[in-house]
Amino acid sequence: MAILSLALMSADATEQDTVNRCAAIIRQFQQLPEKAIPRDVLRHARGLAIMSVVKAGFIFSAKGGQGVVVARTPRGWSGPSFIATGGGGWGLQAGAQVTDFVIVLNNDAAVKAFSRGGNVTIGADVSAAAGPIGRTASGAVMPTAAVYTYSRSKGLFLGVSLEGAVVGTQRESNFHYYGRPVRADSILSGTTKPPPGVAPLRLALGP
Repeated sequence: MAILSLALMSADATEQDTVNRCAAIIRQFQQLPEKAIPRDVLRHARGLAIMSVVKAGFIFSAKGGQGVVVARTPRGWSGPSFIATGGGGWGLQAGAQVTDFVIVLNNDAAVKAFSRGGNVTIGADVSAAAGPIGRTASGAVMPTAAVYTYSRSKGLFLGVSLEGAVVGTQRESNFHYYGRPVRADSILSGTTKPPPGVAPLRLALGP
């Protein structure tokens, strides 16, 4: 039943629902300054990947998640390119849990990995490290990895390892949201104009 619910959640979520959810994730961690992603890390980020992942099952577990990746452009934040993750075997799990993930893209190479329009394996295609947390880490502006990874569950953001996680571009979702075939690199470079519905996310991300 839990795995069925997981499938239904993914099917029922529209692209705009996903964008709104990602905007809410960004707003939520900004309300937790002592336990949040340091402002300096965000200020120097070249992009962000934001996802909600549902883990569900009994004895065997399954996971499925949807989200977006955005990048900085000379004209501000790009529109969203849709991404997803899924699979099984993330350990024993009874019941269901929703976890929000933020992946900070620290350099242009990390943005390029998400711009290819295929799958990105965290730790293989891009080096990854659990990101620093809170105001005490705000001076750590020199990244030690191509991406910093964070999770939020039960109201707290934590640096977390996502080694081996596979994140894939959702071409069909991009088609639905933009109303025509668009490539991930066109979206993340800013060549493709963001639709009006992206306004809440861009406002949450700030300058």
